[in-house]
Amino acid sequence: QVHLVESGGGAVQPGSSLKLSCEVSGYTDSYPDIGWFRQGPGKEREPLAFLYAGGGPTYYAASVKGRFTISRDNVKKTVNLQMNRLTPEDTAIYYCAGRKSRVQNWTSLDSYDYWGQGTQVTVGS
Repeated sequence: QVHLVESGGGAVQPGSSLKLSCEVSGYTDSYPDIGWFRQGPGKEREPLAFLYAGGGPTYYAASVKGRFTISRDNVKKTVNLQMNRLTPEDTAIYYCAGRKSRVQNWTSLDSYDYWGQGTQVTVGS
């Protein structure tokens, strides 16, 4: 059973940066594709960024493109989300998720088989 654990959240000032990590473990056959999502107060969970298991192109939501970067650390077995120029609108619980099938678009929450427990990011003055 694939297990995902997020870390790196916290409370920061506007304009700051944070790096979230998603530790991936328990996979036996192939590393899953990984997506990052967030859910702000009173909002639906939204997709942010995506990385294929084998590397290659990355994908971003328009709201974070140019500020957030998804990457993999093969040594630490984590998929990271570097977040820059944070604003109060970025306040949310951030989740990583893994999937095996590539039938659906990466933005479809239903296409993910495994979810972490989330890490809180709060951006405020």
